[in-house]
Amino acid sequence: HGWDFCNGDSNPMDDHSHGTHCSGTIAGVGNNGIGVAGVNWTSELVALKFLGATGSGALTDAMDAIRYATDMGCKITSNSWGGGSYNQALADAITYAQNRGCLFIAAAGNSAFDNDVAMSYPSSFPNDNIIAVLALDCNDQIAWWSNFGRNTVDIGAPGVSILSSVIDDSYALFSGTSM
Repeated sequence: HGWDFCNGDSNPMDDHSHGTHCSGTIAGVGNNGIGVAGVNWTSELVALKFLGATGSGALTDAMDAIRYATDMGCKITSNSWGGGSYNQALADAITYAQNRGCLFIAAAGNSAFDNDVAMSYPSSFPNDNIIAVLALDCNDQIAWWSNFGRNTVDIGAPGVSILSSVIDDSYALFSGTSM
């Protein structure tokens, strides 16, 4: 079911519901009268955790998670995280995934920055396998806080007040380029 690179164990349980919320949006089973429906009702997910309860983590753990997902045969990874500057080792891990046919979906960021001017990693790496996603509001406009970039951001998706699953068998509205 996955791995917790932060704590070095096989229990990748979510600390703050962020990953659970994203997972529900991706793969919540639909047409069953329960909760929310994701965009793909028959997805198989692997939970990979590298951020701890404080919301921070080691870049080496992120790279290990990317390689793990790639080696496990995952065709797509959802990377709802970012921050920091350019890092060649992280770029190499994403290239490793690219060379094995793995798409790397990346949140563009939530700071209202133009990623063409102020790069936001990992979404701003130039790899062909990266799809950088900005957040759209209910009027199909870029959310005021969403990062954007004509050259560095690929697509927009709903990201404001998105209802999905959270820990403790509940549901909540979250906003962000992760959603």
